[in-house]
Amino acid sequence: MIPGSNREHPTFIRSFGYAIEGFRTAVATERNIKVQLLVGVLAIVAGVVLKIDALSWVLVLLCIGLVLFAELVNTSIEAIVDLATQDLHPLAKRAKDIAAASVFTLSITAAVVGIIVFARALGML
Repeated sequence: MIPGSNREHPTFIRSFGYAIEGFRTAVATERNIKVQLLVGVLAIVAGVVLKIDALSWVLVLLCIGLVLFAELVNTSIEAIVDLATQDLHPLAKRAKDIAAASVFTLSITAAVVGIIVFARALGML
C-alpha cells in the first residue's frame, strides 16, 4: 500500500510504464538530456567505428548511463524545488545549483574517460 493512500502499489509492469513516461517527459521538456543523449549516441557510434574492446564498452556505457541518471535526478530535484516554492529563495537556488553541479562533475568525468578510451583506441595512448 502507498503511504497515505488506500491504493495498492502499481503492478511491476505498470511501474515500468511510469518510468518510460518519466523518461519521455524528460526528453520532451529538457534540452540538456537531449544533448546528453546525442553525445551518448555519438560515443556509441565512435565505439563501433573504432571497434573498442569489451572493457572500453563497459566504461563508455556506464558513463552514458550515469550521466543520464544524474540529469534525470537533477531534473527531479528541480521539479520538487519548484513545487515547494515559487519564490526566489536562497535555499531553493542552492539545491538547484548543487544538483546541476553534480551533473556537471559527472559529465566532465565521463568526458575524460571518453578521451582516454578513444585516444587508446586510436593508438594515441
